[in-house]
Amino acid sequence: MALRSNKTGFGSITKSLHWVMAALFISVFAMGWYMDFLPLGMAKLEWMSRHKSFGVTILTLAVLRIVWRLSEPTPDALGKHAIERLAAKVGHLGLYAVMLAMPLTGWMMSSAANFPVSVFGLFTLPNLVAPDQGLFEAFKTAHFLLSWVIVALVLGHVAAALKHHFIDRDATLRRMLPVSGNNDADIDATGTAKESS
Repeated sequence: MALRSNKTGFGSITKSLHWVMAALFISVFAMGWYMDFLPLGMAKLEWMSRHKSFGVTILTLAVLRIVWRLSEPTPDALGKHAIERLAAKVGHLGLYAVMLAMPLTGWMMSSAANFPVSVFGLFTLPNLVAPDQGLFEAFKTAHFLLSWVIVALVLGHVAAALKHHFIDRDATLRRMLPVSGNNDADIDATGTAKESS
């Protein structure tokens, strides 16, 4: 499998970033919900610290992913209709935006609460804003609302991938799977996944 993407498929670096970030998003979302039900105490603070550390990891990978995405060709969209291709572009832009906005609002929320963000106990990030209760509440609300935006975007993303796979029967989903190939042999001239012999 090639490291870089081409016009017919995604490279191994893009695929790895996609699936690692998907796993991290699920983990951070689960942590966030779990710690909300914990009473204030050491256990909750430990989960909050893990949540923040994974959030910073997502932010770092999101920046790397965007830089990588801009540095290589993008496989051609296989949607048959212009509206599908437009929806795919808007959905991807939305996902990139929340990959940045979600951890940034969390970081700013911690800064406004005057709780510096420690990353896995290795180093501490500087505060992005001065302590301020009003800002804390605003960023807390934004962080919460963005969590639901992510859920909506991810569900739409998954639904579109499944639609391409089971209804359109093209290679959209296959070419992002970690074990799929990445060459012209996987896709015929119409973008339909070729049957394996």
